[in-house]
Amino acid sequence: MEIFSSYNVIIGVSLIIILSFIFNGVAKKTNIPAVLMLIILGVILQYILKAFGGDTDSFGPILEVLGIVGLIMIVLEAALELKLKSDKLMPILKSMAIALIGLIASTFIAAVILKALIEGMTMQSAWLYATPLSILSSAIIIPSVSGLSEAKKEFHIYESTFSDILGIMLFYFLTGRLNPAEDSGVGGFFLNLILTIVISLVASYAIIIIFQKIKSQVKLFLLIAVLLLLYGLGKKMHLSSLIIILIFGLVIANMKLFFQGRLREFLDFEKAKSIYHELHVITAETAFVVRTLFFVIFGITIVLSSLLSLKVTLISILILISIYAIRYGLLRLFMGKDISPQVFIAPRGLITVLLFYAIPAEAMIDGFEPGILLFVIIGTSLIMTGGMIRDKKMNPVTLGEATTEDAIEETEYFINNTTDLSELDDLNAADEHETE
Repeated sequence: MEIFSSYNVIIGVSLIIILSFIFNGVAKKTNIPAVLMLIILGVILQYILKAFGGDTDSFGPILEVLGIVGLIMIVLEAALELKLKSDKLMPILKSMAIALIGLIASTFIAAVILKALIEGMTMQSAWLYATPLSILSSAIIIPSVSGLSEAKKEFHIYESTFSDILGIMLFYFLTGRLNPAEDSGVGGFFLNLILTIVISLVASYAIIIIFQKIKSQVKLFLLIAVLLLLYGLGKKMHLSSLIIILIFGLVIANMKLFFQGRLREFLDFEKAKSIYHELHVITAETAFVVRTLFFVIFGITIVLSSLLSLKVTLISILILISIYAIRYGLLRLFMGKDISPQVFIAPRGLITVLLFYAIPAEAMIDGFEPGILLFVIIGTSLIMTGGMIRDKKMNPVTLGEATTEDAIEETEYFINNTTDLSELDDLNAADEHETE
């Protein structure tokens, strides 16, 4: 029997999605990340496929495509959650500072460890290998922190999103330096960044204005297709494409802030708000499916035997120690004593795997064991699990109250934004004032 027949694939994918939904429920009750359960499911499927003669080596290209789409959906999902208000400025700046300093410091220390312990590793290659290991996984963090207080939850959303974007920018800056002919230096890098922001803003305004006029009921996947197209074209033009996704999400989530003055004349707020709500739902659903398939396929492709290497264990443990030592110092410096469970929430995941597969051939080092990647991903996930469980036991009332307050707040937000009465009244009052 052909194990990869059409019906078998349909049955398999359906069961995986159903199990992922169950894993999410288990994760909320136990604080064990659903991603960890998905990887374990993938490992189990790996042995089942091998038992039936299936080839697990052909999943590489699928994993890369799923990773890219998943990354886009996760960043868009996070951006749609971010409300830009004056009282959020300091938390945003603080989160960005922690993400940036933590990324640079963790990458440097990990690079030193890799260069010292892996034969043939140059410092340039060590930085490339260390960068993916230093990026927080918003794919794991965002679904895992829903039970925390609003302030802590917002911090993790901001921090993990900034870590994703800054980490990817650093990685592609480093890859650009491998080819002196294409290396534009630090000045060219910041010029590229400014150009990307300008293009992102223009594209975001254009998309919202055009899509609010489309009367067809099937336009959301068209919108997602446009975003994917912009991301792909941006990559071809060597732009920081993820910023395009982030800025679009911020613009549509904060339309009143971005559409002011004469720009407001081009905005049909009611229609644009409807697009925002529908996009929010479909982005979350798509991110869930893509994230599920990505981590299961990653589990199918990993080689567990590499974890048995003493060298892999030593390097991985040293990197883990450096990650949490740096994180502890930064959180104490910026946030004071109340840093639990934040200090434990530093998992690596989707972007770590995705960027590892994107390391150019000229920077590849034969002595680097992929088991280091797996060890760090599993290690950080387990440490996060332990930290969340410990915090829940120590602060059961606080967490319960936070969860209840969040639920009430989300319900009120849904009701207010479903009716849009208050916002429409504000707009009408503003219109009448301008007319007078």
